[in-house]
Amino acid sequence: MAGRSSARKVRNEDSNPCIEESDGSQRCMDAYSYEKSRCSAYFTRYKNCRKYWHAVMLQRRRDGVKPDMPNAEERDQILSALGGKPY
Repeated sequence: MAGRSSARKVRNEDSNPCIEESDGSQRCMDAYSYEKSRCSAYFTRYKNCRKYWHAVMLQRRRDGVKPDMPNAEERDQILSALGGKPY
């Protein structure tokens, strides 16, 4: 049962800010028969997304803001204020 619970968490937009990037990587891998070299841009975008939101989470934790990870609506507001995705 733990596997299902963690799978739901990974697909939950409120707890995973990089679903779109993850899906893009997976679609690329499917399209190119898992030839990783052809999908490096997607992997980089996903990695940069994770780094960015991890830094946000750590800063919020230091500042005592709860929850540590902003929910999907709050992340949209942050990205809008920045003029788009910084990664």
